[in-house]
Amino acid sequence: MGRTAVRRADAQRNVEAIIRAGTDCLGNNPDATLAQIAEAAGVGRVTLYGHFSSRAELLDAVMQHALQKGNAVLEPVDLSGDPRKALTRLVEASWGVVDQARSILIAAQKELTPVRIQELHHEPAARVARLVERGQAEGVFRSDVPISWLVATLHNVMHGAADEIHAGRLTTDDAAGYIAATALAAFTPPGRKVPKASP
Repeated sequence: MGRTAVRRADAQRNVEAIIRAGTDCLGNNPDATLAQIAEAAGVGRVTLYGHFSSRAELLDAVMQHALQKGNAVLEPVDLSGDPRKALTRLVEASWGVVDQARSILIAAQKELTPVRIQELHHEPAARVARLVERGQAEGVFRSDVPISWLVATLHNVMHGAADEIHAGRLTTDDAAGYIAATALAAFTPPGRKVPKASP
């Protein structure tokens, strides 16, 4: 039992080291190889493949790790009060998370299906959905389209901003303001004045 427990503890440490190394390596370079990740984790390729049978499997774990860290950042964001201002605050906080993980997302998009990426974003999407639902109930967000459509719109705008930064057409400093302005324009009921994106 003692040896088994030691092996399990060693295996768990290796898994954690690989995920941390994957997060760092892919965060800096979406094309980082598994050999580079294994080296950064201090393990051999055989050990890495023993825990993650493919690049896609490792990227899935790295995305989960990045989103868990992101959730810890977003949980304290104040979503009370005017839903439009709360949306701006959420965008600003969320963008910081997306900005840090945009290279990981680029790597994930090459290996994981859009459906799987959407599944991994369930918690952030649910947070936005609750805010949109409240905004609709208060009459400040449009209700002529489904909540899921508005959530998907924000998701796509955020990740589109990450692509624009990667392509050199947008700066990180400008992104949050552009995202918030675009989201408010999309969420505002037809015929109503679009508010400025201010928290």
